[in-house]
Amino acid sequence: MPDFDLTAHARTVIAERSIKEEWLERVFLNPEKVEPDRGDPAPQHALGRIPEHGNRVLRIVYNQSVKSFRIVPAYFDRARMDMP
Repeated sequence: MPDFDLTAHARTVIAERSIKEEWLERVFLNPEKVEPDRGDPAPQHALGRIPEHGNRVLRIVYNQSVKSFRIVPAYFDRARMDMP
């Protein structure tokens, strides 16, 4: 199981958006989909639905080039409601 930590920005954002850390862990460890970042090869995007939150898609952007994976932002992605 990979280790991950949250940047200060990520902690602020998840608190503001009422994103539970257990949801982060669930999507991070078992994403439904992983996408590369469009502009930078280091970040990856893990996506997964959260049934307890209206089945909305949680997107977690993390940097995989550091010792423990570092989650930068996390947010519910309104554009990905159609994720297969």
